[in-house]
Amino acid sequence: MELGLVGLGKMGGNMRERIRRAGHTVVGYDRNPDVADVHSLEELVGKLSAPRVVWVMVPAGEPTQSTVDQLAELLEPGDVVVDGGNSRWTDDEKHARELAAKGIGFVDCGVSGGVWGLENGYALMYGGDAEHVARVQPVFDALKPEGDFGSVHAGKVGAGHFAKMVHNGIEYAMMQAYAEGWELLEKVDSVTDVREVFRSWQEGTVIRSWLLDLAVNALDEDEHLDDLRGYAQDSGEGRWTVEAAIDNAVPLPAITASLFARFASRQEDSPQMKMIAALRNQFGGHAVEKK
Repeated sequence: MELGLVGLGKMGGNMRERIRRAGHTVVGYDRNPDVADVHSLEELVGKLSAPRVVWVMVPAGEPTQSTVDQLAELLEPGDVVVDGGNSRWTDDEKHARELAAKGIGFVDCGVSGGVWGLENGYALMYGGDAEHVARVQPVFDALKPEGDFGSVHAGKVGAGHFAKMVHNGIEYAMMQAYAEGWELLEKVDSVTDVREVFRSWQEGTVIRSWLLDLAVNALDEDEHLDDLRGYAQDSGEGRWTVEAAIDNAVPLPAITASLFARFASRQEDSPQMKMIAALRNQFGGHAVEKK
């Protein structure tokens, strides 16, 4: 089949290649002309035969909204837009309504796989009407990992990105647990080879995972992570997961704590710990450290 792909960054570029390897035609557009097949959205739409499918892989928020708005003016009834970025599920509902008013279908798709997806395949979680999903199914089949698993029609519009959001929230908590365990192992004198302890967990243990494999890769490159600053950004999906939990009265203590730990990583000198140190000094005479 033919596919228009908007956004050819780290993931979008590899996705284009994987889809082409499966025998499909991909016309890609990116603001960077060095990687683009065409030089405008108008040219991209013109290269595709109706009914068209256009997959959007640009940052969430305004970049996605702007792209959807432009496609709404360029596409025709019967075409389908797929948002494969990390949009919030509430934005999906809005985009679906806007496009439906023009007879254009909409599918949201959470994509996981990162830079490894080209060779390993991408885990896909998509939401939308069955008829629109069916139009995109050959592309889903090309992108997913080999085998019976790795993709799911999660439900109606918004379900794909909601599922991916929860996936990323779980990812936050898993990474935080590995990080806390690593720091404790590094701290004690009795453990003399933390990297090999992590490596030993890769087989036979209940905590083995791809994230653990990646942790070992990182330790192989820099055994004590001396070259890294202890700063971790968040993409927004961790926050949305916690907000959804509050809205639905679902307790998420591990995921919430892992998000707050990232906030703490951005403080060179924690204001909260200043107050705790001051209070300990006031009530117990505990020593404080001056700048």
